[in-house]
Amino acid sequence: SLRERSFSRLAVEESARLLEAMGAETRIFNPRGLPLADAEDASHPKVQELRELVQWSEGMVWCSPERHGAMTGIMKTQIDWIPLSLGAVRPTQGKTLAVMQVCGGSQSFNAVNQLRVLGRWMRMVTIPNQSSVAKAYEKFDDAGRMKPSSYYERIVDVMEELVRFTVLLRPHAEQLVD
Repeated sequence: SLRERSFSRLAVEESARLLEAMGAETRIFNPRGLPLADAEDASHPKVQELRELVQWSEGMVWCSPERHGAMTGIMKTQIDWIPLSLGAVRPTQGKTLAVMQVCGGSQSFNAVNQLRVLGRWMRMVTIPNQSSVAKAYEKFDDAGRMKPSSYYERIVDVMEELVRFTVLLRPHAEQLVD
């Protein structure tokens, strides 16, 4: 989300803290300023930043707000800017993926289901676990930290599983991208 107080961004920041506590190195892409896919040349600085992060990563966390029963346009735009190949290399193939969503109302799974389809299309290994945070506006304190809840515990579980799958697949990376 591009909102100043973006609950999807807060969920990703919480995920990054958890991943770092588990020994992972994290980087977060801020989509502000990212043009619509094909509206600019791929040399646009935000497109280059996104593509460099994709190439750098071993695994990713995709989190979208659910809006009108679907992922947001800015989330889809980010995915659309990730090419299926850069030269002869598929930048996402064989990488792990965790999917999450935040909801303004009751819990739903539309956005995570769409993210799963896109992860599969990008030839990523999407972990079985996922997170959907209902009434996200109630789940974060004024400092942007997630309050203790079953939703927080689910994000912990998802990040633990992402680390496990990433470590399990690491020795097989060459086979997964060949």
